[in-house]
Amino acid sequence: MYTIFWQMASTETPRKEIPSPRGKPKGDKRERTRTALLEAARALIRENGYERTTLEEVARRAGMTTGAIYGNFKNRDELFIALGQKYWAPIAPEVAAGATFAEAMRAFAKATLAAVHDRTPAAVGRLTGLAYALTNSELRARVHEVTNASYEMGAEWLRIFDPRELPMPPDVLVRVLHALIEGLVWQRILTPELCPDEVFYEAFAALAPNCRPGRGSEADDR
Repeated sequence: MYTIFWQMASTETPRKEIPSPRGKPKGDKRERTRTALLEAARALIRENGYERTTLEEVARRAGMTTGAIYGNFKNRDELFIALGQKYWAPIAPEVAAGATFAEAMRAFAKATLAAVHDRTPAAVGRLTGLAYALTNSELRARVHEVTNASYEMGAEWLRIFDPRELPMPPDVLVRVLHALIEGLVWQRILTPELCPDEVFYEAFAALAPNCRPGRGSEADDR
């Protein structure tokens, strides 16, 4: 399912979590529980499909109680959304403060290329999830909510750039970026020889025609 499709990689030093009395960071147990449940759900979906995967079965497969799963996921839709967020992770471009729009687009090209490696093993599951969402009106409505929230967040981020650098309004551009990212990733996975690195860099550079990078910029980013 579609989820938040990009997140900004922080250029600041990450804040350390406060250790618990036993020496593990707070929230570590909860994260391990969620991971175990998601892995169990992923295995069951591969075996039985989305339609026949229940929260109760996921809990049993993970060796946990139903209380554990309902403590992490409100319902099946939320579980399936979480699967997409974990196994089809958002693009995380590293854009320095004060960067130009063209520099941001080069960062997007680089990050999208990097995502192909991690997304490839999840490609079949992703397609299966999308097909299921198309046949389930409630899940599709939830995907719409999550995607719309992602668009709003992305459009707000795009407004940090000089409007004269943007090829279109931010609320339109964010949707174009989403389509571009997904299309490039899928084409690279399906026909890698027909979608070399240059295509990624040229595609994003085309969105910044007034400050197009010179040849060789993509090589400098690798």
